[in-house]
Amino acid sequence: MKKTHYFLLVFVIILSCKQQKDTTKSAIVINSESTEKINNTPFVWEGANIYFLLTDRFNNGDTTNDLNFERTKETGVLRGFMGGDIKGITVKIEEGYFTDLGINAIWFTPVVEQIHGSTNEGTGNTYGYHGYWTKDWTALDPNFGSKQDLSELVKTAHKNGIRILMDVVLNHTGPVTDIDPVWPEDWVRTGPACTYTNYETTTACTLVANLPDITTENNIEVELPDALLAKWKSEGRLSAELDELELFFNRTGCARTSKSYIIKWLTDYINDYGIDGFRVDTVKHVDENAWDELYKQASIAFENWKRKNPDAVLDDNPFYMVGEVYNYNISSGRDYDFGDKKVDYYAHGFKSLINFELKQDAEKDYESIFKKYNNLLQSKLKGKSVLNYLTSHDDGNPFDKERKRPYYAANVLLLTPGASQVYYGDESSRNLIIEGTEGDATLRSFMNWNEIDSLPETKKILKHWQKLGLFRANHPAIGAGRHQMLSKSPYVFERTFEKNDFKDKVVVALNLPKGKKSLSVKGFFGDGTKLYDTYSETNVEVKNGKIILDNEFDIALIELVQ
Repeated sequence: MKKTHYFLLVFVIILSCKQQKDTTKSAIVINSESTEKINNTPFVWEGANIYFLLTDRFNNGDTTNDLNFERTKETGVLRGFMGGDIKGITVKIEEGYFTDLGINAIWFTPVVEQIHGSTNEGTGNTYGYHGYWTKDWTALDPNFGSKQDLSELVKTAHKNGIRILMDVVLNHTGPVTDIDPVWPEDWVRTGPACTYTNYETTTACTLVANLPDITTENNIEVELPDALLAKWKSEGRLSAELDELELFFNRTGCARTSKSYIIKWLTDYINDYGIDGFRVDTVKHVDENAWDELYKQASIAFENWKRKNPDAVLDDNPFYMVGEVYNYNISSGRDYDFGDKKVDYYAHGFKSLINFELKQDAEKDYESIFKKYNNLLQSKLKGKSVLNYLTSHDDGNPFDKERKRPYYAANVLLLTPGASQVYYGDESSRNLIIEGTEGDATLRSFMNWNEIDSLPETKKILKHWQKLGLFRANHPAIGAGRHQMLSKSPYVFERTFEKNDFKDKVVVALNLPKGKKSLSVKGFFGDGTKLYDTYSETNVEVKNGKIILDNEFDIALIELVQ
């Protein structure tokens, strides 16, 4: 982060915090040989290729932590812990799975300690396998792994040029169970349930029954819950936790509000491990000023980590926050409309918002999609971005739920302007229709590694996703550049991107005929320019404003020969 930007950040007015009492200097950026790309391609969040996974459902790297806190009650189908963990993610990074897929950022579901008991929300008995039912923000859940595991994950990811997005929850605690008490009433509300008719009935309420809502709009100081203090004492860390809190509140001047406690606990993971960004859950259900404070403290923690670990810094990108404003659509521009109030979450710490619109847009032709997204990102959302997706963990109406169009889905997701969210198993057509499941559990089966290893068609699908993903990762022009159609039939378009001294220009062709084909690049690449089609691995040269390919593929990914 540049110093001028940093000092502007420090002077942002936060309701519950005073002026910062200390400042940090920007770190000197030193890229290791293992993360520096040969062509010095810069990483830009606007065009990131983000892999989203459920920690418990991706890969079991440590079978010794599969059962904790006597979580042995019978659950609904896919509603209990299944063994996936932090080590499992690290293993796949080391194997090169993400690198081969062109992934340059990983977002995994929350790994903080979950409620110990189970609850039934009408969809079957459920444990907090998904990570969104927090019991203690200061600890990791042993089912997911240890803090040492998290440290190794971040280090391994950074060595491979991959950023880490931590999924964080500020809106609510976990449900109340017979062994998980409710937090004090000055911390949470237990009703009414949200009706979503206006701003108040979306923010000052509980998402569902028995999901206590943190009163993030309150600026009153609160005491730490007795149950939490007793827990820390039994674990032998009461004094250390209290000392850290004292240092935090003395340094920041923040009032000891419920949101400030949680913000301290969440930003500790940045300061300790170098987390690169947050994916923020349930954004529209929280007072928007809380996000300013979270971003401020997260940015300070990130700069502190950089200063302490200069050899581990990947680049000068600032801390990144992407928000889940449920049902936000890119067509809305910067505002989310509650009916009686509009909120610009981009003005409250967010670089990007998850875009819920692409799954509908995917039914349109390529040019209609790409032109629309280019126009919006180059105008209303200039300087910001969206995170596009086609499937996710809680969208019961994803695009191509039956996985009948995996190649087309890859083309749309990975070639549409904006950042991309590959939901685990998109690249391998993991089944989204699981017999016996209730609700969103059907979207959360275990990763289909066996099919990747054994089924020829699954391997072919994966290869297609890998080729597009790598091209996207190597060319920020795809996600963050400007789009322009070159030819309607066959469909050919170009993307360009410039940042400082770096320039990137590529050509992509889709819906091509099999066999010999001629692609027009006139006005974009001059005659005699040597190009390379990364999809068919073919060298070509521009002649008379065209390039000629002869293969069985219906797609071409064209780049300049380095």
